Amino acid sequence: MTLASEGDGGRPVRPGTLSDQVYEKILAGIADDSYPVGSKLPTEHALCDKFGVSRPVLRQALRQLREDDVIQSRQGSGSFVKRRPEIAALDFAPVGSIADIQRTFEFRAAIEGEAAYLAAERHTEADLDAIRAAVLELDRCVRDGELGVDADEVLHAAICRASDNQYFVAARASMRENILTGMNLTRNLSLTKTQQRLDLVQAEHYVILDAIERRDGDAARQGMRVHIENARKRVFEGG
Repeated sequence: MTLASEGDGGRPVRPGTLSDQVYEKILAGIADDSYPVGSKLPTEHALCDKFGVSRPVLRQALRQLREDDVIQSRQGSGSFVKRRPEIAALDFAPVGSIADIQRTFEFRAAIEGEAAYLAAERHTEADLDAIRAAVLELDRCVRDGELGVDADEVLHAAICRASDNQYFVAARASMRENILTGMNLTRNLSLTKTQQRLDLVQAEHYVILDAIERRDGDAARQGMRVHIENARKRVFEGG
């Protein structure tokens, strides 16, 4: 079966590299238990034949799966499934986007972590009011069972603006579509969980807000990086 950019089950198609498509096909097989946790993946030769791709393309997909802690390699034995993401992650995300979303989280942790550091040092009262208002709006979204993607985006954009460095704002704006796709995925997944899960995500926002209010740049940076890394991990919290 040669990979192509066509939807599964009506999901919107998102363009991606061939290795991204292979990554998602293997991920889908792990999510639906075609490749159970603890099992060995087929050989590289078999996977190349199955997906109609070259070995370098397949190896790039496998490398990404290892980086995301979904599979692990054993010297001389092949690749084994380490954990299974929820099938819901694939249902909510556009086809071909999961690998791209994971890389976007890496970008955000770097950019927004430093922006939060500077926001803690440089924010004005107006900046702080905007950040607080966005956090309170997210509180309301959690109470009312709303998705909250817009409020989440407003919060993170406000923190970038509070850095008083237009290049952080511009860098994040250049990735806005990718960022919103990731936010939509993680917040949809959170709505399928318990109230405790929603409260945990919101508590991470409060850690960042508290650090910015105290003008503790190191704590703000760490809080932001932990929050975004946790969001990345939450994509793969299946059984």
